[in-house]
Amino acid sequence: MSDVVIRVEDVYKEYILGKIGYGTLKDDLKSWWARIRGKEDPNSIIGQQSRLDLKHKHFLALNGVSFEVKEGEAVGIIGRNGAGKSTLLKILSRITTPSRGAIKIKGRISSLLEVGTGFHPELTGRENIYLNGAILGMKKKEIDKKLDEIIGFAGIEEFIDTPVKRYSSGMYVRLAFSVAAHLDSDILILDEVLAVGDAEFQKKCLGKMDDVTKNQGRTILFVSHNMAAIKNLCSRGILLKDGKIEVDGSVDEAVSKYNKNNLIDFNNFRIEWENTNNLFDDEYLLVNRFYLSDKYGKKLESGLINNKDEVYVRIEFELKKNDPDLCIGYTLFYNDIILFRSEQIDDDESKWPKLKIGRNIIYSRIPTNLLNSGNYLLKLTSSLFNIRWIFDYKKDDTPFLTFRISDNLSNSKFIIYGKRNTIISPIMRWYSL
Repeated sequence: MSDVVIRVEDVYKEYILGKIGYGTLKDDLKSWWARIRGKEDPNSIIGQQSRLDLKHKHFLALNGVSFEVKEGEAVGIIGRNGAGKSTLLKILSRITTPSRGAIKIKGRISSLLEVGTGFHPELTGRENIYLNGAILGMKKKEIDKKLDEIIGFAGIEEFIDTPVKRYSSGMYVRLAFSVAAHLDSDILILDEVLAVGDAEFQKKCLGKMDDVTKNQGRTILFVSHNMAAIKNLCSRGILLKDGKIEVDGSVDEAVSKYNKNNLIDFNNFRIEWENTNNLFDDEYLLVNRFYLSDKYGKKLESGLINNKDEVYVRIEFELKKNDPDLCIGYTLFYNDIILFRSEQIDDDESKWPKLKIGRNIIYSRIPTNLLNSGNYLLKLTSSLFNIRWIFDYKKDDTPFLTFRISDNLSNSKFIIYGKRNTIISPIMRWYSL
C-alpha cells in the first residue's frame, strides 16, 4: 500500500429497517449461501439506483464509496445527517462490516465515535485508560508512561478513580479524546468530538489534533458539523451525500459545496417557526411556536434589526412532564461560529421561569448594542441536562430562525457605518473622573 494507510474499495452498507434478518428462514438461508459462495445477496437492493426500497424495507447507508488516505493526512468527512458519515467511521473502526466491498488498513486505529464508546461504565477512568491501551496491544509499562499526560490533558484528576458511569457527557468526552489522542495508534478516527465540552477544551482538542498530524505523522479522519474546525484542521475534505461521495478534494472545495447544499436564505428571513404538523413530539414537551418578537410579544415585522432594538426570543410549548434538569432555549450562530447558548435555567434558580404542565410561554431578550452587523441564525435548543438532547442544535433539521443586524452601530455624530472587524460589536459606556 506504500504510503496509503486506508483504502476503501466500492463499499456498500445495507440495513433492513425494523428487522433482524429477512423475516423468513428461506430468505436468510439464501443470503447465507450467497455469502459463502462469494455471490451477491439475492435479497439485497445493492446495485439498484434507489437508496431506499420501501417495499422490502432495505436502506443503503453507503452506496459504492471508494477513496484512499495517505499517512499523515488530516481528512474532514462532512455531510448532512443521514449522509453516511458515522456508518463509514464504524466500518473503518471495525465495529460493523460492509455489506459489499473491501476495507484495507495499515496500522493501529484509535477511534472516538460517540460518548462512552470503548468505556466500561462500571470501571473507573484510570481502569478504562488501561483497558483501551490493552485493546490497542500496548503493554502496561507503555501505558504507565503516558498515564499522567492523559489524565492531565483531560483535566479530571480528582475524578479519575470514579466509575465513568457517574461522569457527565463532557467529562466522558474529555477523557475519551485524551485516551484516543495519547495512546499509540497510527490512525485517529473522531466523530463530533467538539460537540460536547467547553470552548477552552475544544481549543485544546484542535491543538492536539494539529500536533498529531504535523509533528507525529499520524493520520486523522475527522467528522464534524463545525466547518470552521474542519477548515482549521484538515487539508482535504470528503463530502458525503445520500451514501455517496459528492466531493473528494481540497477542504475548501468540500466545505464550499456543503455550504451551497445547505445554504440558508438570508434574503427571506425566518422570524417565526410554527409546528403545524406536530413534529418533534417528545415525551417531555411539544414546541408549538418559536419566534422573534418585540417587548410586548408581537411578532417582528421584519428580520432586519438595528443592534439597539429590543428583540425577544419567545418559545410556546406544551409541557407533558416537568423535570428540574429540563433545559429550553436557543443557540445563536454567526456564520459557523457559536456565539452563545441561552437556556431558561442559566440564571440563579430563584429566577427561573415557572413551568407548569400544559401550555407555557417563555421568553428572553437578546442583548442590545452587542452584535456586529451581519446575518445570524438562532436554533432551538432543548435537553435533559447532561443526559440527552430533545432539540439538538447540531442537527440540520432543528427548528431555526434568521435575522440580520443592520450597519448602524451608534446614534453619535461620529457614527460608524458598516461592519467592524470583530465578531461582536458592543457599545460600551465610558465615564470620566
